[in-house]
Amino acid sequence: MFGVGLWAKHLVTLLGFNEPLNFTWSMLVALVFIIFFSLMAFIMLTFQGILKYRLFFGSSILAFGVAVMNFFSVLGPQIERLTINPIYLILSLLLLFIGTYLSFLLSESVVWGRKFLASALLGLSVVVVQFIGNKALHIEYTDDIYITSDKLNQDINLLAIIIGIGAVLILMSTLVTWFIDKRLNQMDERYKLLVENSLDMIAILKGDHWGFVNAAGLRMFEAEMGSELIGKSIYTFLPAKDHNAFRERLHNLIFVGSGIPIEQEWFTLKGKVLHTEIVETMTTLDNEPAVQVIIRDISERKKNEELLINSEKLYVAGQLAAGIAHEIRNPLTSLKGFLQLIASGRRANSSYYEIMNSELDRIENIVSELLMLSKPQVYELTYQDMRAIMRDTVTLLETQAILHNIAIEAEYGTDPLWIYGVENQVKQVFINVIKNAIEAMIDGGSIGIKLSRESDGVYVRVRDEGPGIGEDQLAKIGQPFYTTKEKGTGLGLMVSYKIVDNHQGKIMVKSELGKGTLFEIVLPFRYPDASVKKSS
Repeated sequence: MFGVGLWAKHLVTLLGFNEPLNFTWSMLVALVFIIFFSLMAFIMLTFQGILKYRLFFGSSILAFGVAVMNFFSVLGPQIERLTINPIYLILSLLLLFIGTYLSFLLSESVVWGRKFLASALLGLSVVVVQFIGNKALHIEYTDDIYITSDKLNQDINLLAIIIGIGAVLILMSTLVTWFIDKRLNQMDERYKLLVENSLDMIAILKGDHWGFVNAAGLRMFEAEMGSELIGKSIYTFLPAKDHNAFRERLHNLIFVGSGIPIEQEWFTLKGKVLHTEIVETMTTLDNEPAVQVIIRDISERKKNEELLINSEKLYVAGQLAAGIAHEIRNPLTSLKGFLQLIASGRRANSSYYEIMNSELDRIENIVSELLMLSKPQVYELTYQDMRAIMRDTVTLLETQAILHNIAIEAEYGTDPLWIYGVENQVKQVFINVIKNAIEAMIDGGSIGIKLSRESDGVYVRVRDEGPGIGEDQLAKIGQPFYTTKEKGTGLGLMVSYKIVDNHQGKIMVKSELGKGTLFEIVLPFRYPDASVKKSS
């Protein structure tokens, strides 16, 4: 319809300018061209959120179609000489493109009466272009251009055929439009049923306001009527701390597209807190860009997760309490027995006091390690060379190793192995691992220690020649009160795992029965001047 209207306007304008009319088949070709390019241009406008420069491409296509109609329809077999003025030609094409692009841009703006203004601007541009275009082409026709009675009859017949074809095209386009509209209405009804019966909230945002909310959304936000939400700012239902992040996410949506569901808290109209998952995607509402959101209430799932976490905490606390009771009960039983012996009046043996003192030390060690695990402690992080910490540790334990007929062989490397952490805590990890290796090697042997840097990590490998650890036992390494030693508590390795985890590192254990055990401690490599570089 739009293309036929442009073609009719072109015909009337030629009559108004008193220009000669060439009733040839070129007029029909021009009509088909303008219908096709008009259709392509308006299809291009529907690619909102898909094609980045759709207004530019759409206006270019329509401008090209109008130009073809203007200049092609005046060409015919009666032309004897054609003179082109390039200045007027370029000016006409430039004005046509600018006018078309501005009219498309205006049609999607928020200006009052934008559709009327856009139509007026497009019509004015087409008329001005045709006027300038007539000056761009100077055509000299042959003598056959002058009308005779026979030629008049031919022209009238040809015009009637062209108008008839145009009418058929209009009728066909009307029928196709009616059919498509009917199909779209059927699909629209299906989607409406799907949206209204959805258990999840489906809403459309116009800017930062609710533009549409389905029934599930009204129930979710405890609204009785749509007017309680529609037109209201979404930020009144969001926690203040999430405003900036949500605004930035909506702004970036057109560039990054729809993403994975993310968790988001909301407030209902009655102030209740909603835990939800939300997915956003670009859409249109009233032929304007908008954002569609699907919101799923996960409050019940959050409660169940919280109950599960609390249950696991209680289970771990129960296991820990049982382990503490077991570990402390043994030395307490010994102390109680010796105290009863002393209270009975028997002569106290000096060895009693030594045993009692050692049992008290054991209780104190257990309590100290537990406090380290439970009590939040503040330490000053500094840059340390791992080689220096390991040298101090080896020096500290070397005497104990010699007493057990064990040789410690260490490879420190030549380059500094910098880490960012607490020296005493890292040294405690090394002491625990090497001390366990010494105590595991009853028949002596050697302990191999190797320090190296691999990629962005500092690796410390401690290998012993002890009896090894079975696969079923390896899975329990680091658990509280689990130990393979007769008098161990298992808290030493548990503390070590926690220290390494706090330093963003990890501990890996490999072992073979009868061959020994390998402990790999990995900590992030950090240059001492890293903080200086960041601040500068």
